[in-house]
Amino acid sequence: MLAEIITIGDEILIGQIVDTNSAYISQELNRVGVQVYQITSIQDDKGHILQALANAQKNADLVLITGGLGPTKDDITKHTLCEYFEDHLIENPKVLAHINTLFSQYFNREPLPANRLQALVPSKARVFLNNHGTAPGLWLEKNNTVFVSMPGVPYEMKYLMQDSVLPCVIEKFKRPFIYHKTLLTYGKGESQIAKNIEDWEDKLPSDIKLAYLPALGKVRLRLSSKGLDENLLKQNVDAQMEILSDLLADIAIGYEEETSIERRIGSLLMDRGQFLSLAESCTGGAIANQITANAGSSGYFKGGIVPYETELKTAILGVDAELIREHSVVSIPVAEAMASCSNQLFGSDYAIATTGIAGPSKGDGRDEVGTVCIAIATPQGVVSEKFNFGKARERVVSKATNKAFEMLHKEILKN
Repeated sequence: MLAEIITIGDEILIGQIVDTNSAYISQELNRVGVQVYQITSIQDDKGHILQALANAQKNADLVLITGGLGPTKDDITKHTLCEYFEDHLIENPKVLAHINTLFSQYFNREPLPANRLQALVPSKARVFLNNHGTAPGLWLEKNNTVFVSMPGVPYEMKYLMQDSVLPCVIEKFKRPFIYHKTLLTYGKGESQIAKNIEDWEDKLPSDIKLAYLPALGKVRLRLSSKGLDENLLKQNVDAQMEILSDLLADIAIGYEEETSIERRIGSLLMDRGQFLSLAESCTGGAIANQITANAGSSGYFKGGIVPYETELKTAILGVDAELIREHSVVSIPVAEAMASCSNQLFGSDYAIATTGIAGPSKGDGRDEVGTVCIAIATPQGVVSEKFNFGKARERVVSKATNKAFEMLHKEILKN
């Protein structure tokens, strides 16, 4: 079974917003056994929408549309759907009552005429009430293809997907099972991993596909399979994944569906009753952001400091100013001092320190742009490394963040 996603809105095409809706919809469809054939982004233009609908119908059993359902004149999706389905708009009393209730409860006023117009829906449509907004979801069928139109506002779309669309898709279509399992690895590149698992990969059953998903400082390895027997499917993929995990035991963190490296670190620290602190200079709080994005991080994370200015490394952290003058602010001795001082300042067991030159200028450092020193303070001492992550600022920060997590994870396992 194939699906196509169509996103409508000039704001996507000019880069004003990022299309996160398609990623979410794809994940949810895949979870229930629906394969996405194509994702298309188009203008708020009637001719363009009509062409996209016709093209999608040739390829897909299910077409999911987001955007163009608002109360303003540039939102033309409903009118275009009526033309495509040879239909007309009628006022839906349930949608109108819902709109009136929302305005009464949250705005303490009557809805504007433009808001009431959102109660107009194609007469042939199955209507899904939107409890998180005024624009309803619409389900229409033509020549064995189902078209579903939803608002472009992400939290409204997600509500409709979970509450109405997915249950109806499951009821309507007979779907195969699609199963993915993804191994997270840190510390080796794609080509090194491929060489290490070459013999196993050559013997992989034809119905199980391996995908390499490299990112900055890490590689995800995804096994995928599709079939009608869910239990057999999972059993076969899990068996191969177990072999793969053993082959890459030195760099494997866990399975993406279950964990991340920062969650894995958190679990290890929680189990041991230990705490982490941070002294981030060139990463500017990126490490702390990834740690605190996880619920329960207060159980192992003491806090962090971002001493971006050189003087703050001395004034707040307590790094010896003479050490900075002698070795430069971007140096192994300074990174190690920052990590040790962070442990002392926060009373933590482990600390990550980063100091580097993210660019585009060299600032107070003597080294080239992209140079980063990372130190990990542990109960047994301090370990550190010096890297060059290139000249692109965003890349430098991302690679430094991932490398810091990799180094910390390795040290926790050693101690």
